[in-house]
Amino acid sequence: QVQLVESGGGLVQAGDSLRLSCAASGRTSSVYAMGWFRQTPGKEREFVAAITWSGSSTDYAASVKGRFTISRDHAKNTVYLQMNSLKVEDTDVYYCAAGPSWYVGDRRQSRGYAYWGQGTQVTVSP
Repeated sequence: QVQLVESGGGLVQAGDSLRLSCAASGRTSSVYAMGWFRQTPGKEREFVAAITWSGSSTDYAASVKGRFTISRDHAKNTVYLQMNSLKVEDTDVYYCAAGPSWYVGDRRQSRGYAYWGQGTQVTVSP
């Protein structure tokens, strides 16, 4: 089992920045990819960004590329999502996920991840 705990959500204005954190614990030896997804109630979970457990590779959704940065702190077993130039449409619940595969068909889909955090709300006001 892998446990994931997110933090860092909140209410900000459009154009502001926010950093989300995801602390991983447990059987992290089974993890190859860490991802961030977001979800609006009633809609499917949307891929935001992913990073290999080693931190050597990253991937971003087109909607956030250039504004968001995913990174990894090895010492703290923590993955971060730095969100800059936030837009109202970035408002969502953000989830951290851990999975065994970097295959593109897996890392961009929620089904490619075995473990999920509880989610953290990000609200961007106009």
